[in-house]
Amino acid sequence: MTTTAISPRERVDAVLPVLREHARRVDADAVFPVEPLEALRRSGLLGLLVPTGFGGLGGGLDDLVRVAADLSGECLSTGMIWAMHSQQVAALAGHGGPELKERLLPRLAEGEVYVASVTSEKVKGGHLLTANAPLRRGDGRIRVERDAPIVTGGTHADGFLMTMRDEESADAGDVSLVYADREQLTVTPADGYSWDPMGMRGTHSGPVRLSGEVDETALVGGRGGFRAVALRTFVPVGHIAWAACWIGAARAALRAVVELVRSPAGRKQFDVDSDLLRSRLARVRLDLDTMAALLAQVVRDTGLAPDPEAPDVQLRLNGLKVHAAERSFAVVDALVEVVGLRHGYLRDSALPLERLFRDLRSTSLNYANDRLLAANGALVLVDRSVGLAL
Repeated sequence: MTTTAISPRERVDAVLPVLREHARRVDADAVFPVEPLEALRRSGLLGLLVPTGFGGLGGGLDDLVRVAADLSGECLSTGMIWAMHSQQVAALAGHGGPELKERLLPRLAEGEVYVASVTSEKVKGGHLLTANAPLRRGDGRIRVERDAPIVTGGTHADGFLMTMRDEESADAGDVSLVYADREQLTVTPADGYSWDPMGMRGTHSGPVRLSGEVDETALVGGRGGFRAVALRTFVPVGHIAWAACWIGAARAALRAVVELVRSPAGRKQFDVDSDLLRSRLARVRLDLDTMAALLAQVVRDTGLAPDPEAPDVQLRLNGLKVHAAERSFAVVDALVEVVGLRHGYLRDSALPLERLFRDLRSTSLNYANDRLLAANGALVLVDRSVGLAL
């Protein structure tokens, strides 16, 4: 289903009931959301960012934000899986060579390929712009040998987009981005590893080893070209997508609380005229509105800024990730206080607050906030004019 006659909104509405049906089981059993992903395949939303010329929906960042937020309001694990896939699609559509695009983008549009991101390494941790494992070339082929400690959905992916050192003699910062279909690789999960995290339990972000061969057309952005791909596409789309997911989850939490408080049963339990209740809800709403406003500005920056490396643009981009990570979790924490133990803390509550609290605790760990704040501190000293979005 790739015709654009059906809007992204209608496609989302069709898959949300599937996410709603499976969200509790995905969390309770720490299983990958297979049924929600199948629904997303059928909906055409795996090809949201694929250009229409390749059969996709031709969506932009505004569409990405709305879809990510809506999906995450039902199941944050599924929302993040979809959002990270979309980050990979944006890189492939924006920087892939003609042969790779012709071969891959129509399959993405049809929902045949879910792409996992492979950027972490044991040696370097999560440092994005360096790589340790080298590509090895010979007879027109490229040999890939890659150990990754964290790959979201790696055992379920149909394709992989990997950062690699361009060759054995290259520096760690000479990074190439390489795509491989699952059929081109041997995918080996780590022996004895068990995925049992606090939250985000459906993402299955475990370690895998990848080995296989591709040809030079599999390079995305050319040899050693990952830095440009990262600055132009990978990082901004990633931060925007993550923030949209977290804001969508926090918004869903507030919606659930408002419905509870306004219900006939809720009015017997909660004093809607209480200044304390109103003050707490007002602060939650303020957090949501400020996160959404910063997200909207970063989307504008990404589409319009002439220089993506300008200090004020980078400050807002990094700040979006940090602010959304901190305040989305704070929203759910505050709402637990509002509704109390019965509705906010118990796992069998009808409200999703307990699950969202655990899920959103991971936000500061998805590319560590401290690392981004350190970078932004240096940028503040460079941006003498204090260039705000005014």
